[in-house]
Amino acid sequence: MKLYLKLVAMHLKCQMQYKASFLMTCLGQFLTSFTAFLSILFLFNRFHAVEDYSFSEVLICFSVMLTAFSLAECFVRGFDVFPRLVRNGTLDRILVRPRSEIFQVLTSNIEFSRVGRLLQAFVILAYAVPTSGVAWTADRVFAVVLMLLGGVAVFSALFVLYAGFSFFTIEGLEFMNIFTDGSREFGMYPLSVYGEGVLKFYTFCIPIALFQYYPFLYLVGRSDDVRLIFLPLLGFVFLVPCYAFFRFGLRRYKSTGS
Repeated sequence: MKLYLKLVAMHLKCQMQYKASFLMTCLGQFLTSFTAFLSILFLFNRFHAVEDYSFSEVLICFSVMLTAFSLAECFVRGFDVFPRLVRNGTLDRILVRPRSEIFQVLTSNIEFSRVGRLLQAFVILAYAVPTSGVAWTADRVFAVVLMLLGGVAVFSALFVLYAGFSFFTIEGLEFMNIFTDGSREFGMYPLSVYGEGVLKFYTFCIPIALFQYYPFLYLVGRSDDVRLIFLPLLGFVFLVPCYAFFRFGLRRYKSTGS
C-alpha cells in the first residue's frame, strides 16, 4: 500500500507539472458530463416526472452512477487502456518485473482529471439530498456508501474484463463501451424506466442494477426491504469471474513483438 500511494502521488505530481492543461482537462470532463445533466433538466422541465420518479430522485441515480464511474475510470484506468500496453510491448516489461501484473497495470495510468466529473457528481448529490424528501437516517447514508463502493467494483470489473479480451484481439473491442460508457448513460435514470428486459439484463448479466436500482428503491422509500442495502456488495463478487477471465487470457498471452 505504501508503494501504491507513492506511485499515486507521483502520477499526481506529473500531471500537475502542466497546471493549465490539467485544469482545462478537468473543465472539459465537467462540461462533457454536464450535457447529460442538461438533458435530464430539459426533460423534467417538459414532463415533470419519469415513471413517477421526481427530478431529485433521478439526480440521486445520476450522481451515484457518475461518481462510481469516475472513481473507477480514475484509479483503474490502466485496464481501460490495456490494449495499448499489449500493442506497444509494455506488457512484456511488466511480466518480467517482480511485482504483480495487476499492481503494475493499476499504477500504469491514473487519471486525476476525472475530478471534474466527480465535482459535478458531488454538487448534484448535494442538491438532490435535501430536495428529495428522503429521511436521511444512518441506514440510508450507509446505503449510499455501499452503492458507490459497489459501483466502483462493477465498473472496475468491466474494465478488467475488457482488458482480458485484449489478449485475444490485440486491439480493444469497442462494443465493450456499451457496458461501460453505455451503462453510465443508462444509469442516469432508475433502470426500471427502460423496461423489464433491460432491468433483468442489468441485474443478471451486467450487475449495474444491484448498486444503482435496488438499493435506490430502499433509499427513496419505495421498498422497506432492508436487504436491498447490501446488494451492491455483489459487485465485488462480479470481480471474480472478470479477474479469472483476465488470468485466463494472461496465461495464453503471446508477445506482439513490439
